[in-house]
Amino acid sequence: MTEPASPGRADLPLPRGLVVLVGAAALVVVVAGVRSLGGILGPVFLALILTIAVSPIAAWLRRRGVPVWLASVAGILTAFLLLAALAGSLAFAISELVTQLPAYSDQFNALVGEVTSLLGRLGVEQAQIQDALRQLDLGSVVGVLQNVLGQVAGVASDLLLIVLVILFMGMDAVNFRSRLAAISGERGDVVTALTSFAAGTRRFLWVTTAFGLVTAILDTILLLVMGIPLAFVWGLLAFITNFVPNIGFVLGLVPPALLALLEGGPGTMLLVIVLYIAINFVVESLVLPKVVGDAVGISVTLSFLALVFWAWAIGPLGALLAIPLTLMTKALLVDVDPANRWINVLIAARPPRPPEAARDEESSVDSADD
Repeated sequence: MTEPASPGRADLPLPRGLVVLVGAAALVVVVAGVRSLGGILGPVFLALILTIAVSPIAAWLRRRGVPVWLASVAGILTAFLLLAALAGSLAFAISELVTQLPAYSDQFNALVGEVTSLLGRLGVEQAQIQDALRQLDLGSVVGVLQNVLGQVAGVASDLLLIVLVILFMGMDAVNFRSRLAAISGERGDVVTALTSFAAGTRRFLWVTTAFGLVTAILDTILLLVMGIPLAFVWGLLAFITNFVPNIGFVLGLVPPALLALLEGGPGTMLLVIVLYIAINFVVESLVLPKVVGDAVGISVTLSFLALVFWAWAIGPLGALLAIPLTLMTKALLVDVDPANRWINVLIAARPPRPPEAARDEESSVDSADD
């Protein structure tokens, strides 16, 4: 005879409101921990992403009979080259702009004078104009850029940590696939989640690299035709900032637009802005979806919120790695648990087709075959 369940038994489910509150409290603690450890997590995750990006090289060498140690060395050296190219290119682009701007001090002062006269004719009081101009000069712009360059140098100061993590991860990455195969029987969901994260990260990196290169070439040709100084530098900057989701092309647009303003006036700056937006729209909105479809698997809104959150939590590296960090979070919290995979429907870039539509399509194919 079965005893009736008492009201205090532990197997009763907790109230949903209490579960939500406990989950929210745990989320606050985790976010606080991530933010406090951002200086370590950023470089470590950058090393992880570089290791994932170059892991197919070591796997390809192993399939052709190359010894494990040589395949590991090849992957590690490739990751080091990518790291050096990324940090060096970004620092070079910013330093070139800092060096170039002081030569345009006369043009900047003349432009400020024209704006002052225009505001005066529009009825703006001179006291308000003077207060605004005290905070607006070429030196302040250079100071902001030098601060950004200092942050890049701060990331470079973690170079030893990044190098060491890449070294150790690169040695383990060669045999990591066999380790996943060993636990696939007991932890198949974990293997699937980690494999999906790695594949999604590589897909994002390769697609962004390919189309970032196309965008950078078009931007460089545009700037060369218009006679904007340092066109190749700004093309390089456009390629790097293309990895920042949603607002990356805006970050790459600011330096050439500023030089266009100083070199040719507001009309030239406006033309550069319009053509940059047109190139970005054509490549990112028209060509990219038709060629590769949804390369990441998350919605535009989520990618933008991820950019804001990871940049706040980790810093500049968080903005650069926002999509891979989001893919890892999704793998650990959503993909690893079959009960949570319904969330993928809500955050996916494209909603799944209704079952009725899929059945109708199958029926039409069968009818055509008959």
